[in-house]
Amino acid sequence: MMTAVKELLLETLEDLGDEELKIFKWFLQQAEVLEDFPAIPKSHLEKADRLDTLDLIVQAYNEQSVEVTKKVLTKINRNDLVQHFSNVSSGPKRK
Repeated sequence: MMTAVKELLLETLEDLGDEELKIFKWFLQQAEVLEDFPAIPKSHLEKADRLDTLDLIVQAYNEQSVEVTKKVLTKINRNDLVQHFSNVSSGPKRK
């Protein structure tokens, strides 16, 4: 994954308040919300800060990291942050 995409993902996580980050991480644990993507175990996210969360997202979703991040941001009503990714694709969409 390109460094620029990782930096954009980190900037996005930094734009979330602490409570929003907590909810964001909760959604990453919900397989039914993520649909085609695996959930990240709660034990991995529990004490994760923004950098750790970014690393876990990239490890779990690799080329689909942006797609998953956009999906979760939409769920927490941060469509303003989804716009950051309007010109970015993290990879081919899963079918």
